[in-house]
Amino acid sequence: MSIIIMDRLNLAKEIQAQLETVYDPELKPANIVDLGLVYEIITKEDGTAKIVMTLTAPGCPVAGEIMNEVQEKVSGIEGIKDAIVELTFDPPWTKDMMSEEAKLELGFL
Repeated sequence: MSIIIMDRLNLAKEIQAQLETVYDPELKPANIVDLGLVYEIITKEDGTAKIVMTLTAPGCPVAGEIMNEVQEKVSGIEGIKDAIVELTFDPPWTKDMMSEEAKLELGFL
């Protein structure tokens, strides 16, 4: 599954690079991008960045930690004034959304 990108600030590459340093502790060593948890990266001219993402399960015990880390890392990018993290469960996450690399790292292949 590919990430939907609407990038008025041309910062999507930097944002994705930061998101690739965020991990779901239950599924290390795969990052949230390789796990397929990031659905959208949106930037607007006013310096707002919005990340639409999901979790592996609605009751994920580390949901708050992961979302805070995403918000902090995206906020730290030069040119971003405000980072918004939106959680969605539509579509629900499945292992099919993982990159081949993540499936290999986690022993699903």
